Amino acid sequence: MDWLERAAKLRQWSRSGTRAPHKPLLFLYALGRFQRDADGELRYSAVEDDLRRLLAEYGPPNRTTPAYPFHHLVSDCVWEVRTDRGPGSPGSGVRELREAGAAGRLTPELRTALRREPLLLGRIARVLLDVNFPPSLHGDLCEAVGLELEPTGSEQFSAVRRRRDPRMREQVLTAYEYQCAFCGYDGRIGAVPVGLEAAHVRWWAFDGPDDVDNGLCLCSLHHKLFDKGVLGIGDGHRILVSQRFVGHSPAAREHVIALAGRPLTGPQPGARPVAAIHRSWHTSQVFHGSPRPATVA
Repeated sequence: MDWLERAAKLRQWSRSGTRAPHKPLLFLYALGRFQRDADGELRYSAVEDDLRRLLAEYGPPNRTTPAYPFHHLVSDCVWEVRTDRGPGSPGSGVRELREAGAAGRLTPELRTALRREPLLLGRIARVLLDVNFPPSLHGDLCEAVGLELEPTGSEQFSAVRRRRDPRMREQVLTAYEYQCAFCGYDGRIGAVPVGLEAAHVRWWAFDGPDDVDNGLCLCSLHHKLFDKGVLGIGDGHRILVSQRFVGHSPAAREHVIALAGRPLTGPQPGARPVAAIHRSWHTSQVFHGSPRPATVA
């Protein structure tokens, strides 16, 4: 049984690039718990708040419930659920899961495989991360679910079929003249740019192409905030700042809140700006809440 392939092909509701990372988030959470307690189980009422926070932070902007993946992940043959009455899930309703004392854990076959092959857990986790989330969020997400993964090199998993174009970073940074499109940061050590990254607007994990018109040159801070949905791109290529973002320090006001309504810096003439279709995807699938009004200078 190819567990990596199974992890890469979790059945998720999908339509026109809509994000539905409910199952991957639960699977990652379960792997983290297995790493700490291989014999334990996850009682729904005890982990509901944890799963809700994960969905709020790493899921799509619309409201959702952790009851959905708790019930439906069973169909992917990596998860099982029992209740106080015996094996089987009582359904996907919050009340049903709570009242039945529902508890879930990885299937016996997967638990056996993880015990037999210690490196398998990390490989499954990396497939789930690569297929569903941008690299800028992987470290934070592992910390959120309690996963400790060994560093890896350039290993490619057979379950992840698409390969990134290594030329994209240089093409995007060149298009934006090695400046952050949000704040203009352009730091270098000698001739080498430092703290600048090529961000996908439509995530690579959701069929975002490795093209300049799907990329932004961003500093490390603004890349992370862009992928977390704090920042976005609106009409006229002006910066969106989520009203859900809270920051009272001068640094937070200067580096985030004050960006609201500002035009992007770049790209240089002749380079393609971010395509409307990719901006639209990011606004609907990643950006959280309503945008703040433009900052008055």
